[in-house]
Amino acid sequence: MDLKEKVKNLPSCPGVYLMKDSLDTIIYVGKSKNLKSRVSSYFTNSKSHSPKVVKLVKNLKDFEYIITDTEFEAFMLECKLIKEIKPIYNRLMKSPTSYAYIKITLNSKYPEIALSDNYSIDDGNMYFGPYTSSNKIERALLGLKEHYKILCSNKFKSSSTCINYSLGLCMGICREDFSKDRYLSVIDKIISLLKGTDTGVIKEIEYKMLDAVNKLDFETAAKYRDYMEAINHTVNRTNMINYMALNKNVILIENLDKYSIKFFLIKDNKITFNEKFSLLQKNQLVDHLTKTTFEYFSNTSLNNQTYFDKDAIDEAQIIFSYIQSKSNNCRYSILDTNSSSMDFEISINKIITSLITS
Repeated sequence: MDLKEKVKNLPSCPGVYLMKDSLDTIIYVGKSKNLKSRVSSYFTNSKSHSPKVVKLVKNLKDFEYIITDTEFEAFMLECKLIKEIKPIYNRLMKSPTSYAYIKITLNSKYPEIALSDNYSIDDGNMYFGPYTSSNKIERALLGLKEHYKILCSNKFKSSSTCINYSLGLCMGICREDFSKDRYLSVIDKIISLLKGTDTGVIKEIEYKMLDAVNKLDFETAAKYRDYMEAINHTVNRTNMINYMALNKNVILIENLDKYSIKFFLIKDNKITFNEKFSLLQKNQLVDHLTKTTFEYFSNTSLNNQTYFDKDAIDEAQIIFSYIQSKSNNCRYSILDTNSSSMDFEISINKIITSLITS
């Protein structure tokens, strides 16, 4: 069958599509809330396509598709298939990124803040991440270190101050009479920023940027703008990770049509239960879903892990972005699994009643 004819027969519903080359190898996996519209776009408006998409279409000889009930499931399935299949064009079209953590060496006399490729749970240091854009994180750390004047180029004390001290980039860490408490105060501020409890430094850097603009020093203003963008990116990413690390058990309901829903239980940022239900008998449905949810979370051990490894961050990002989005019709609630058995069941019943009737 001609591919364009095959596209015409695609359903206009959520799903995942798998594009193949002449050897029947899957070369690209994509998702859409409207399969027909999305796949059709590859065969039209070629002038607006990037060179990579043009090359993909030239190598495209066939495709398959998997229908999902919701866009959310399409997102999660796409992520799973890309990790399993590793299609060549998904790698080519994705911006090159490398995972990194921010590591704060708390067991040092002068704690250092730097990027790290690995996370260690028991080395006594503090970690934030993982982050998928190490370049932005590195830029953010440079901006923070410059702002707080902790860019000391002489970690080992000597009789003379470092070159950065003379440039106003080092507060004097290399001086014999330097107060360690002053440095530790700065580290505490950076930790508070990364925890999302004190973002005042962003305003301080913004003030420097505006001051540079007023002085017509646009090069310096652009530098501070880039610092602000990188710091905001880092803080937002950290907030997402912290949120999903602490709120890993979620009830999510998405409308399929006027009379039916899809019900999800998400545990440790994985979809562990999903099923379609009719809304025609809401009272009975609430009772059934309460029982199902209570039994499920009561009979499974909970993961107390409060950080994400590199393999879990993509799923967490999808869940976080989706439940926070205003453009979909999902409703969700975070489960407090620390309640007593009776309180937990009552809490589940109230949550599901609210989600079903809203």
